[in-house]
Amino acid sequence: MRILSDYLTVHGFLHKEAGRYGLAPSTTVFLTTSSPAWMGSIVEFLAAPEMMALWLEDPVAMVRNGGAVGLGSIAPEHPVWVKFARAMVPFVAQNAQGIAEQVRAWPDPPKRVLDIAAGHGLFGIAIAKAVPHAEVVAVDWQAVLQVAKENATAAELGTRYRTIAGSAFEVDWGKEFDVVLLTNFLHHFDMPTCVELLSKARRSLNPGGRALAVEFVPNDDRVTPPFAAAFSFMMLASTPAGDAHTAREYEQMGRDAGFTKVSSTPLGRSPQSLVVFE
Repeated sequence: MRILSDYLTVHGFLHKEAGRYGLAPSTTVFLTTSSPAWMGSIVEFLAAPEMMALWLEDPVAMVRNGGAVGLGSIAPEHPVWVKFARAMVPFVAQNAQGIAEQVRAWPDPPKRVLDIAAGHGLFGIAIAKAVPHAEVVAVDWQAVLQVAKENATAAELGTRYRTIAGSAFEVDWGKEFDVVLLTNFLHHFDMPTCVELLSKARRSLNPGGRALAVEFVPNDDRVTPPFAAAFSFMMLASTPAGDAHTAREYEQMGRDAGFTKVSSTPLGRSPQSLVVFE
C-alpha cells in the first residue's frame, strides 16, 4: 500500500505529509464515487481490453501504417462502443448540457434533431429536454442504441425519441431536420470521409439548418493545446486514418461539403470544441 500510495502521489492523485496520505483536490472531485462530478467510469472504455489491445499488439506497425492495421475500433458492430455508451456519460454530460442551452437560446430552436453515431444519446437527449416538443432520431448500431434508448426513457422523452439502426454510411438518415449532430465522430476518419459525412448531413437538413460537431481541435501547430493535440495519437492506434483535425481543416471540409459558414468555439472548461456548419 505504501508503494502504491507513493506512486499515486508522484502522479498527483494523492498528497503526502508526515507519512500520511490524502486525496488531491482533483481526485476528490473527479475520482470519488460520492462526488456528483465522478468520472471514474470512463476507465471501463479507455482501458477496455479491446482498446488496450490496439496499442499493445504492434505499436510499430500502426506508425508504419499511418493508422490501425485493419479497421480497429470502427469495425462494424464493434462491442467496445456499447462500453463507450455506458462508460463515457460523465465525460460528455457537461458538454451536452452546455450545447443544449445554446440551442435553446437560438431565435428559432430546432423541431427535429438527427443524432449520428449517437452512442449514449446524451447530446440529442439534452436538446430534447431543453427544447419542448423537439423530436430526436438517433443513428447507431443496434446494440449501442439500446443504451441510448435507456437514457431517453429515463429522461421521459417517450415518442419524441426514435432510432435507426445501422451504419451511418449505409442507412437512409431521412430529411427535413433542423440540426444534425455529429458528436465525437468525425475524428475517426480522414478528411475525404468527413466531407462525405458532412455532405450527407447537409442533404438531411432543412434550409437554414446546422450540423454540430463536438471535437478535439488542436491549433495549426498540432502540439497545442496539449489534450486536443495528443488526441491524434489515440486515433493513430484505434482507426485506419482518423485524426484530430484543426479548425482550418474543418472549415475546408465544411466548404467542400457545401456549407457556407464554419465556426469552431471551445466548450467552456472542456478540452473539446463545438464546430458549427451552416
